[in-house]
Amino acid sequence: MYSFNYSKPDTIEAAREMMRSAEDGIYLAGGQTLIPAMKQRLSAPTDVIDLSSIGELTDIDVSDGRVRLGALVKHADVAGSDAVRSAIPALADLAAGIGDAQVRNRGTIGGSVANNDPAADYPAALLGLGASVHTDQRQIPADDFFVGLFETALEEGEIITQVAFPVPDRAAYAKFPNPASRYATVGVFIGVRDGVTRVAVTGAAPCAFRSAEIEAALNAEISARSLDGITIGADDLNNDIHASAEYRAHLVTVMAKRAVTALPK
Repeated sequence: MYSFNYSKPDTIEAAREMMRSAEDGIYLAGGQTLIPAMKQRLSAPTDVIDLSSIGELTDIDVSDGRVRLGALVKHADVAGSDAVRSAIPALADLAAGIGDAQVRNRGTIGGSVANNDPAADYPAALLGLGASVHTDQRQIPADDFFVGLFETALEEGEIITQVAFPVPDRAAYAKFPNPASRYATVGVFIGVRDGVTRVAVTGAAPCAFRSAEIEAALNAEISARSLDGITIGADDLNNDIHASAEYRAHLVTVMAKRAVTALPK
């Protein structure tokens, strides 16, 4: 590791001020991506601003048809929350399948969403449920938040404070995990609310996305057979040592069928 300035503010305003005065600052949430990146010299900030002492960022609230998760809520807390599981069981199940126990007890929803790894699970849940990302400055619909590979709509210095999920009528998530990392080779999240079905895909492309073809088929009939014959194009999908673009394209419909089958009756 190399030298850097470390700060641990206890308010959002203090964190903002530290970021404004830093030469090249970065916020630290759970550190599951940032710390390895710094160790490998892939990231070299002059200032690391640790948000873990800001208590308001750890709240879980389920009320008024919404599940609101503070940015520093850990994956294990989402998975273990009776309130979350009662409102959106698929969201609790998704969190329970992230990484391993060590990752789940350190990683945070805000850190995952801000990082926007192409194989992360939470982006699919945000898009599939029509969630919104709340920051210290504004509210951003999930459909506008994920921009590209490791890119989001966040402005420099902007802090995620909360992610709010509308409670769906039904929802399910199906993932084909990488056996080592548990990242999604392909994951599909389906949310049904007020008669409208949303389908979000992660792991397949440089950024999580909604599948218009699958949504149209399921909005006509919510059944696995309604997806027969749907072919996902491979041209813009990820192609790496873990899976070819063609294999991922095939997995999208397979995981979508599994998610449909897993939807509560």
